[in-house]
Parts: sequence; C-alpha cells; structure tokens
Amino acid sequence: MRAEGGGRAGWVLAVAAAGLVLAVLGARGGRAANPAELRYLERGREVARHGLDALREACPPQRVVVDDPYYLRTKSFWALPAACVLAQGFPPPSSAARDGNLFLRAADGYVRPARADVLGTPDAWVAYADAALVDTPGAPPRWEPIDRRKLDPGPFYVIWSGAEQNDPHRFPWPYQLVAIDLAPFDTEYPHLVPAPDASPAVVRGFGLFRDQCVSCHSMNGEGGTVGPDLNVPQSIVEYRPAEQIRAFIRDPRSFRLTSMPANRHLGNGDLDDLLAYFRAMAERKHLPETAR
Repeated sequence: MRAEGGGRAGWVLAVAAAGLVLAVLGARGGRAANPAELRYLERGREVARHGLDALREACPPQRVVVDDPYYLRTKSFWALPAACVLAQGFPPPSSAARDGNLFLRAADGYVRPARADVLGTPDAWVAYADAALVDTPGAPPRWEPIDRRKLDPGPFYVIWSGAEQNDPHRFPWPYQLVAIDLAPFDTEYPHLVPAPDASPAVVRGFGLFRDQCVSCHSMNGEGGTVGPDLNVPQSIVEYRPAEQIRAFIRDPRSFRLTSMPANRHLGNGDLDDLLAYFRAMAERKHLPETAR
C-alpha cells in the first residue's frame, strides 16, 4: 500500500489500515489468517490439523496434469498424493481410515461424501497451487479463479489424474477443501435415510441422492448448504410438478443462472427413482432444532 505525500506518518497510517483490513477478514471467517490449513475430523471432532508446509514436507509434491471438469480444459497443478494426505490425519493401520466413509468439507458449505479406499488410490491428488502460476512446488500458492462465480479454489482442491475420472458426478472434485471428516454416512445424516421397508425404487433414489445430490442439497436439514433443502418445511414434490422437477434436474440453467451442474447422464429410470425417494421422504419430515 502506498501513502501519497504523507512521509513516515502516512506510511504508519497505511500499515495500520492494512492491519485493520486483515483483522476484519479474520473476524469474518475468511482464509486470510491461515490460508492453507487442512483439518481432520472423526464424527465432527477434530483429531488433527496440518498446514501446507507440514503436508508438503510429509507428502512430496508433484506437478499433476488433469482434464479439469470445472475449468473445462487441461490444467496442471502442484499436488500431493491423496493417500499420503489422508494418512497425516488418519494414520494406518486404521481400517476405518482405509475403508470408511469420508465427508470432504469445503469453505462454501459444499460437502461431498467419498470412500476412503477410493480417495486413497494413486490417481487421487490434493492440489494446493496452480502450476501455470507457480514455478516451484515450495512457492506461495496462487490460483486461477474457478467456475462461473470466479472463486479462489484454495486452500486445497481434490483432483483426479485418471483418463476417465473427470466426471464430478462419479468422482469427488471439491475445491476450497478445508476439512476431511471420517464418519459413517447414516450416523452423520440419520434423517436422510429412508424407512427400512422402503421400496427398491426409493432405495435406488436414495443412493442417487447420497452420491450425486447431498454435496449441495440437504434433506431434513442434513447435507450440503450450497443449494436449498428439498424436504422441509415443504418437500419439492409438494410445490413443483414432477415434469418440472425432471426438467430442472436435467438442465438447471434452462430455468435460471445457477452453479448447479446439468445431469444429462441421468436416465428416465434414475429420475423416477429420485422422485420416488423425494415422495417417500415427504412422509418422513424432520425439522432441525435450529429451524424450530
């Protein structure tokens, strides 16, 4: 910051102003105070926390080139092997860390479930800098803004280097990653699960919602917070016709500008199953305590 014509007094004032800005950002929960730190949780309880320097020391960085589904082109990143990153918070030989269910939590409220054994494969990486903007792996991270909102994808971004792993519906690609939570799905989200005697269509619909929707949407107050809750206080099937729901899921941007991705890979049977799940959950409403 430059102080025009103020001499040392102007410089002191400028420094004080800069400090105030940083303090305000920290108070609002921004990442300025600790821009690259990853928290490890077990059922919501913190068990470890590591900064970028510690992770780079434990997990040798590599330049990784991927076919990126959000930038819509080939990108290169400085990244750490995801298996090594997981081991820093959930060290082996823990079977839970190897085979358990993880929730990848982003700063903007996006939550993506993922199996630990899948995230621990050689094609899974945790990126921490854009290699096109940063020459060496130890330099301070820089990022190209991502998606239509032009967000900073840091501090961490899960990427996949396999030839057929650039589908974010099938593989988790969360950016702004700030925490990894090890917890059973039905323990974390008990009010998302349909009744034990639910029909096969409802069970299939629940599987689709769990794998492809819960990252952004909640049901009974449980799930992601990027999009709206789909069950309380009213279920989406109580105020939208079925054909409109189908059309919106297939191509959201034909209705309005949104970050929700198109889901053209879902067939008519998949949409039938999702609607069956929505209708079943409309009979199993649970209003969270915070909304009562």
